[in-house]
Amino acid sequence: MYSADAPASEALFDRACELATGLGLPPLAWAAVGGGSDGNFTAGVGTPTLDGLGAVGGGAHADDEHVLVAELPGRAALVAALVTDLTNGRFPATKTPTTSGAFRP
Repeated sequence: MYSADAPASEALFDRACELATGLGLPPLAWAAVGGGSDGNFTAGVGTPTLDGLGAVGGGAHADDEHVLVAELPGRAALVAALVTDLTNGRFPATKTPTTSGAFRP
């Protein structure tokens, strides 16, 4: 799991780890890696951002790219739990200024 902006995303990552543990999933790993992601834009403006919540597998963008099908249900459950937490207000919103000077949750 990768977060483009560690300070802004640490609490979100911690919550994802708690949810993963509660679901009986293996521990999540924090990694800072290079590459391009839409998460670079959101993290760049201070929005808590996690990247790498998609399918578990390997060989990205190569001939041997693959998904571990057995991991799909657990990853889907983690994403669903995290979205539920966020939409039910169990995770504190951050106040991040937009370019207009207004704030968004």
